[in-house]
Amino acid sequence: MIVWFRADLRLADNPALHAAAETRRPIVPLFIWCPEEEGDWPPGAASRWWLHHSLSKLESGLRSLGVPLLFRRGPAAATLEQLCRETGAASIYYNRRYEPAILARDADVERRLSAQGIETLSYNAGLLHEPWAIKNKAGRPFQVFTPFWRTCLAQGEPAGPLPAPVRLRPLHRRLASLPLDSLQLLPVPDWAEGLRQEWRPGEAGAQDRLQEFALRPPSRYEAERDRPAMEGTSRLSPHLHFGEVSPRQIWHTCKAAHPGGRNWVQWQFLTELGWREFAHHLLFHFPETPKAPLRPEFRNFPWREDPGNFDAWRRGRTGCPIVDAGMRQLWRTGWMHNRVRMIVASYLVKNLLIPWQMGAEWFWDTLVDADLANNTLGWQWTAGCGADAAPYFRIFNPVAQGDKFDPDGTYVKRWIPELAPVPSRHVHSLGAHSGAPSVRGNYPEPLVSLFASRARALEAYSKMKNHGARGKSG
Repeated sequence: MIVWFRADLRLADNPALHAAAETRRPIVPLFIWCPEEEGDWPPGAASRWWLHHSLSKLESGLRSLGVPLLFRRGPAAATLEQLCRETGAASIYYNRRYEPAILARDADVERRLSAQGIETLSYNAGLLHEPWAIKNKAGRPFQVFTPFWRTCLAQGEPAGPLPAPVRLRPLHRRLASLPLDSLQLLPVPDWAEGLRQEWRPGEAGAQDRLQEFALRPPSRYEAERDRPAMEGTSRLSPHLHFGEVSPRQIWHTCKAAHPGGRNWVQWQFLTELGWREFAHHLLFHFPETPKAPLRPEFRNFPWREDPGNFDAWRRGRTGCPIVDAGMRQLWRTGWMHNRVRMIVASYLVKNLLIPWQMGAEWFWDTLVDADLANNTLGWQWTAGCGADAAPYFRIFNPVAQGDKFDPDGTYVKRWIPELAPVPSRHVHSLGAHSGAPSVRGNYPEPLVSLFASRARALEAYSKMKNHGARGKSG
């Protein structure tokens, strides 16, 4: 039988692998590379780097259990059909994904294989709850987080994680497999030194990070999670996205680390898992949202096309220190602190009036944790056009945000070394006004006035609302 690995690159708590191993029949693990089937969202450059290294670790882990991991390239249905002919396999085991293009692809795979008498068995490996299982009292999907998460928690505690297999029975036949390097996932030229210094992809790296985080006092997380200069967050997001760790493992590991503590479900970190669940819930029920606003009135928003300002934002050259620090951290490490993600996104869509879709596409290419559900929710939340979104008129002031969450400028100065000589008490205020060359050095002047750009954003929002009102009355 074939175990088809996708976004579940781990051995422990892998329901598809566990179910296949329970049959005690020969197992053929398979990974298929076909980015064309990902629709408009094939993995970006940073994600491909991570995928290469995660697959390498998975390959080693499976080999230690007695089976090789096969690499094939091409359409999934045709690849699976061919491998079934080669092996005589009559069953395909895999864990579900929920992106719109993948759901459509998987439905086609199931139809084609079923027509040939090949059984497909799929499992939930990546979420605490299936997106279709949580409904409001009217039987419809939620669009507000708090009642959604309250309903999730009412379902009770998730089952404990499944153990990794001790040994897998191999198929005693040599099968053709592409070398991992032939998938060409690594960047050429190699720009990934910063990623290598920052991350350790793979299941072992995920478990080490989880164990270290779980031992921290919950109070430390709540005190430090909004401080980008500190290691206050779990940084588990890329490991979760690639399925190197499961949400059930995170839940039970963190709970076990704090026995007898306060009510577990009140811990803020658990709520962050809830937001991830909410993101996948929304993507499943509103599959058009990676490109289109959930709130239809925002289709009339007067966005501005401004390639110059967009390029300055991407390169961390806006003249607003905390925005630029975040964008430079992203480029160097493939990751950005969540508080700073909100700040840089607000600056793009509100101070610059550049469409949120352009920011989402840039994040998709540069984040190692680029996840379609989370990326879509985050950008629509900031733009005010999604479910449970921040009101559009709530515009982050990046100077005030910097003063509050990076009060001594440590984060900014780490990523913008040219600002090292600037007194800490003045570093964030550079984003609000021009400074003498002796202060700014070669750091750029602000692209826009924060005061004037805020007023312009509110005017654009007012025009959108008036346009919508005229449309309804007409």
